[in-house]
Amino acid sequence: MDAGTMLRNLERATNDHDLAALVDCFSSDYRNETPVHPARSFRGREQVHANWRRIFAAAPDLRARVLGSVVDGATVWSEWEMAGTRADGSAHLMRGVVIFEVADGRAASARFYLEPVDHSGTDVNGAVQAAVGATS
Repeated sequence: MDAGTMLRNLERATNDHDLAALVDCFSSDYRNETPVHPARSFRGREQVHANWRRIFAAAPDLRARVLGSVVDGATVWSEWEMAGTRADGSAHLMRGVVIFEVADGRAASARFYLEPVDHSGTDVNGAVQAAVGATS
């Protein structure tokens, strides 16, 4: 199975809420790197299973869309949007990029940049100030 097929299988399994099929998209020694939040990085398919079991329970109507993707050999650059309703009735919306490395038809690693959408209303000037502490 090629890298593009793995991505389509992952999107389908996510939308079907098929936990077994979703976990099967990842290698047993899968490595997830979260560069913006290094402490969130992990190894292993068991953590994929635990994460998605919790996600499906917390957002039972979750829908995922791959907004765009580029396959370059074993590398897949993918832009995602995940939306649904949390169990408490609030909206769940995440967007971002995941860069997968695929081996033997499964995700062997990913660089994960998917984040909750910020609805705080902070504009670009406020974001720059928060990021670097600049006031002028």
